[in-house]
Amino acid sequence: MIKRTSTSLNAEGAAAVHPPAATSLAQLVSRHVLRDGELVILLLKPSIWFILLSSLRFIAVVLLLMIATRVFDDHLQGLNHLAVTEAGVFLIAGRIMWAVLQWSSRLYVLTDLRIVSIAGVFNATIFDCPLRKIARTRLIFSARERLFRVGSVEIIPLAEDQPEGLWQTVAKPKQVHEQIVATINKAKQGGCLGS
Repeated sequence: MIKRTSTSLNAEGAAAVHPPAATSLAQLVSRHVLRDGELVILLLKPSIWFILLSSLRFIAVVLLLMIATRVFDDHLQGLNHLAVTEAGVFLIAGRIMWAVLQWSSRLYVLTDLRIVSIAGVFNATIFDCPLRKIARTRLIFSARERLFRVGSVEIIPLAEDQPEGLWQTVAKPKQVHEQIVATINKAKQGGCLGS
């Protein structure tokens, strides 16, 4: 991807550089999520494997139903196998498209003050927790995630009434988790020194 910058002359005749245009997701983060003076340490999306892993169970059920219609062909008289196959392919394609929309709407942000996750296709849900108010984090690996070398990071806040956060299906989960833990520890030490 090529980033373009434009230049123009200011009042003194010197060239001024304009930053490249931001994407809508980056604009959301910069305008509505980040606070003044907050430094972004980590900004990432789930691994592309999220699309397959979140769709896998649905795809397996549809494929089993398609196979079952072939196996029990004698009992299902008058069944159009071409229509069943087309319907199955349509359902699988629809589920994959939905997973792509879910993947593209997810964003995970770690700043020097907070941890944030944004998700939701039609209604964005934002998990936002100050680093000093995080009780602990832990790595979670499902069998499918281990197979594709991805994992999830669970964020557990101190307040029991606040929901837990989840950075789902991230690439290099151990390095991401280590960075989160180091940032949380730094924020808590800085908070203890300042009070």
